[in-house]
Amino acid sequence: MVTALVLLNVARDRVNEVAEEITEMEGVTEVYSVAGRYDLAVVIRVKDNERLADVVTKGIRKVDGIEKSETLIAFRVYSRHDLESMFSIGFK
Repeated sequence: MVTALVLLNVARDRVNEVAEEITEMEGVTEVYSVAGRYDLAVVIRVKDNERLADVVTKGIRKVDGIEKSETLIAFRVYSRHDLESMFSIGFK
């Protein structure tokens, strides 16, 4: 499994439309509207690098309104949610 984060700068009047369009793409698990240097942060989880390249170049980069993107490939995932699930023995 390959996980990547794609950070996007989007035309101001297209943020919602771009987010909705990207959310429908296969391999995209989450799209966040964020404050700061970028407008959207996209989480992609796919089988391999080949599929990641397709999602980014043939999918996301073709969406009208995206002005700039930066793709970060994750080496490892550190998640409190995942750790809690692994060590949970049924206590609530």
